[in-house]
This record gives sequence, C-alpha cells and structure tokens, in this order.
Amino acid sequence: MWRILLKIVVALLAILLVFALFVVAKAWWSNRQPLVAEDYYLATVSGGELERRYTERGEYEISKLAFDVADDTMRSIYVWMPQNVAPSPRPIIIIVNGSNAIASRCEPFFERLASWGFVVVGNDDPMAGRGDSTSRTLDFLLAAAEDAEHSLYGLIDTSKIGIAGYSQGGAGALRAATEFANSSRYTTLFTCSAASQLLSQNLGWAYDPAKVQIPYFMVAGTGVSDAGDGKPDGWVGVAPLTSLEENYAVVPEGVERVMARRVDAEHEDMMACSDAYLTAWMLYRLCGDEQAAQAFVGDTAEIRHNELWQDVKSNMWE
Repeated sequence: MWRILLKIVVALLAILLVFALFVVAKAWWSNRQPLVAEDYYLATVSGGELERRYTERGEYEISKLAFDVADDTMRSIYVWMPQNVAPSPRPIIIIVNGSNAIASRCEPFFERLASWGFVVVGNDDPMAGRGDSTSRTLDFLLAAAEDAEHSLYGLIDTSKIGIAGYSQGGAGALRAATEFANSSRYTTLFTCSAASQLLSQNLGWAYDPAKVQIPYFMVAGTGVSDAGDGKPDGWVGVAPLTSLEENYAVVPEGVERVMARRVDAEHEDMMACSDAYLTAWMLYRLCGDEQAAQAFVGDTAEIRHNELWQDVKSNMWE
C-alpha cells in the first residue's frame, strides 16, 4: 500500500514541478517581449502642427550600442544615437524606466527619440523608482566622455543632459535629478504620469519637487488610471491632478516649468501621447531649437491652445 502512495506522491510532485517550470518559463518569456510596437507613433493622434511634426521620426538613422555592466540591478546600459553624421558631441537624454518597462523592451520608443539627433540612454532596471540605477548610468556616461579609449568618447555632450521618466520612473527621474552627488549634471527634466508623492512615499520612492533646480515639464492623463475615479474611497489614480498641482506649486519660483494633462488618456497611453511634446521640450532645452520652443513659450504656445491638452499651466507666460 505504501508503495502505491509513494508513487502517487512522486507523480504529484512531478506534476507540480512541471507546472512550476512552465510558470517560470512563461514569466521569463513574457518579461522579454516588446512593450512598444514598431511604428507605434503612427497611431498617435495630434492636436497641433508642432505636436504632429514631433510625433514622427526625425531625420537621422540610428545606431544602437549595448554595454554589459557589473550591476545586477540594471544589467546592461543601452545607447541609441544618430549614425553617419559629422563627429560632434550630441545632447544626452537618460530615460528612467516605468515598472518592468525596461529599455530592451521599449526599443522603438528610444529609436524614435534618438532620430531627432539625441543620444538616448536606458538600462534594464525593472524597478527604477529610487533613482540610484539612473545615477550610476549617468556616472557611466560621464566616465565614458573622459575616456579616450571608450566608444562614446567625443560623441556625447555632458553639458547638455536631459532626464525623462514614466510612472515609477517619473519618481525615479525626480530623485535622480535631486538626491545624488551627480544630480547637478542634469539640465532639464520631464516626467510623464509620475507616481504621486503619496504613492511614491509608500513604495519607497519618496521625492521632493521643491529640490528641482532645472526646467521641468510634467504631464499626466485625465483617464481613470491616472486621474482616479472621483468616488469617495475609490481609486485615487497614479498621477491625479492634485499631484501635478502639488508638484508644480512647490518647484522653486525661479525654475521654469510647464504642467499639462492629456485629455482622455489612460496611464498606459501616456508614453505615446506625450512623445511629441517630450521631443519638442528636449529640442528646445538641450538644442535651443526655436521652432520647438513655440510649443511652450509665450501667449501663442501651442500646448496652451491644443484641444487635446487641458489644465495647462506655466510660469513662462504667467
């Protein structure tokens, strides 16, 4: 009798083992599938001429470099940059990942942004909210810029470094730009649907917008996932209007800033929906592009009059 029971137990354990291996394999496979489709930007609706222009790809073909690093958190650092252009240092944009939205799963996003002439940098940290892996990524770039033997030597302009973050990465971008020894190296900041201060504090990503010292553009969506459902004791949203208003209000008075929300956009839509104005902001702030500046500067700033954006505010025209 005991032999029969032993066989049953062994068979059950074998089944459980196979099931566990299947679950692990499925999770491994799923976590390596692309999150961003090729040509994803073609489906993005625009509400203004500049937004339409900067939603598209830029003029440059792109090369990708990958650097394995001795860092179990981010594993690799990736660089997308224009190819076949005259040698000259290019402005840098470091992207801080949303939850599990690692750089290697979002390549079309990086490529599109780099096609406008930037060196766009990311890593594979799936939980980047603390900002520490972003700080180490910046240290890697700063060292590469000083190393005549490095493949990036002479190609990156470390005096023009933008940082952008999405969701959890928005909190990480705010922390990277304010809490580390190299935070002063950033020259402009963009956050998209950044997790609210309350949510970030509860999850170990606490940030303080009052420490921001560089031009700052913040956006979120008006959909329920970002804005909440408005019900008592209901879902408060990842990045509700109150969060943007609070962050906007405490940024030091002399720091130029813009706030806006995309109409009817859900949390997962915001990376694509904010592409155009992210591009324009970085061209304006890192390259001094006068056409891109028209999206944000003065009474006729396009974002002020774009029907796809609401709750738009800036101290550049107040």
